[in-house]
Amino acid sequence: MTDLDTAHAAMTAAPDDDAKRLQFYERLADTEIFLLLAGEPEGDQVSPEVFDIADGRFALIFDREERLAEFVGRPAPYAGLSGRNLVQMLAGQGVGLGLNLQTAPSEMLIPAEAIDWLMATLQNEPTAEEARIEEIDAPKGLPENVITGLDRKLAMAAGLAKFAFLAAARYEGGGQGHILAFVDPVPGAEDVLAKAAGEALTFSGIAAGSIDVIFLRASDQMAAHLAKVGLRFDLPEPVVPEAPGAPGMNPDKPPRLT
Repeated sequence: MTDLDTAHAAMTAAPDDDAKRLQFYERLADTEIFLLLAGEPEGDQVSPEVFDIADGRFALIFDREERLAEFVGRPAPYAGLSGRNLVQMLAGQGVGLGLNLQTAPSEMLIPAEAIDWLMATLQNEPTAEEARIEEIDAPKGLPENVITGLDRKLAMAAGLAKFAFLAAARYEGGGQGHILAFVDPVPGAEDVLAKAAGEALTFSGIAAGSIDVIFLRASDQMAAHLAKVGLRFDLPEPVVPEAPGAPGMNPDKPPRLT
């Protein structure tokens, strides 16, 4: 099963659980999607094949190339793109999505209104505020789905920071909450990291203001304290493609003899 299959099954098993529905739409935004096209792409311009049915107008998408091929049953043009880019392309067009139709347990029709809602949700931007932190302690009271949501979202931010710490915080004036501190972020990546954290909270059903995002250097005193009391998230290293070597120089890939 794919991530979308799993999220769809959880959502349909608990139709009144808003958190499960949010998690499904988060998976849709983060998944690579294969879109059936009306014709071959022209440069970076694509035209989806749109079908008119009684429930509205729908473009067809699949989360595996094999599923698209199985549905179509013939060679057909398609494009691979992220779910969020697809939503950006279709929002406001009055076009819904037919997901994995006749090919997977996650088959469903997603109405155009849901596409517009998802686009608006993904466009939510974090706001910058200043507050003085007086005390930091171990995180407490956060739902498990927030922790898993942060872990999953930060795993997709490869190379943008070394790691992050989640901790409880008490502010000057008596306010309390949680902070997510990114350590040694790549210059210019702060907005991307803050947005990723905000999305993790939004799709976990938690108000964005529940966790504040800060940025530190590893040499900062606060970073040392967070290492003792905070919950650490390690961001993966970016994948660097290996440069091709001379034939026969890699012992795991001996030269082919003809």
